[in-house]
Amino acid sequence: MTRIGIILGSTRPQRRGEAVAHWVLGRAAPRTDAEFDLIDLRDHPLPHLDEPNPALFSSSYEHAHTRAWSSTIAAYDGYVLVTAEYNHGVPSPLKNALDFLYHEWSNKAVALVSYGVDGGARAAEQLRLAAGALQMADVAHQVTLSLFTEWENLTTFNPTDRAATTLDRTLDQVVAWSTALSSLRAAV
Repeated sequence: MTRIGIILGSTRPQRRGEAVAHWVLGRAAPRTDAEFDLIDLRDHPLPHLDEPNPALFSSSYEHAHTRAWSSTIAAYDGYVLVTAEYNHGVPSPLKNALDFLYHEWSNKAVALVSYGVDGGARAAEQLRLAAGALQMADVAHQVTLSLFTEWENLTTFNPTDRAATTLDRTLDQVVAWSTALSSLRAAV
């Protein structure tokens, strides 16, 4: 069975991403074409790149936190990254979590669910660049959630029907690509 990790990329105390990630998981859970799990970066505190060797050149890690993160990420065939947009960019804990590893991400699919004032579009575009460098296949459909249309009074998450339809198509793509890439991962 194809396994997809839904990664909650913000660790801020007042983050809005938790509601978004649970919404993604709730819409994904009834599916029978893949298994979905929530991966909260708060549960994987990673200091800023403290491994002595870049992950591109080694998958032998010195630190227990890196080995634990590697084991978590290696268990999945694809990912949905739930990201905020902070100052026109990706939250630093998410970028750091991506940069900690290399081989564990390669030849896997990734979908993007972003939120922010402008739907988190700029953070999503930055993540597409990072995904390419990590040899991940980013799917075309993405969900962009505006703080002005998907939240009541900027506090209560209430996604529109259009957002739900877009998420369903995004999940279709990430499952299809994750499944299709399994033979490539097996060959490596």
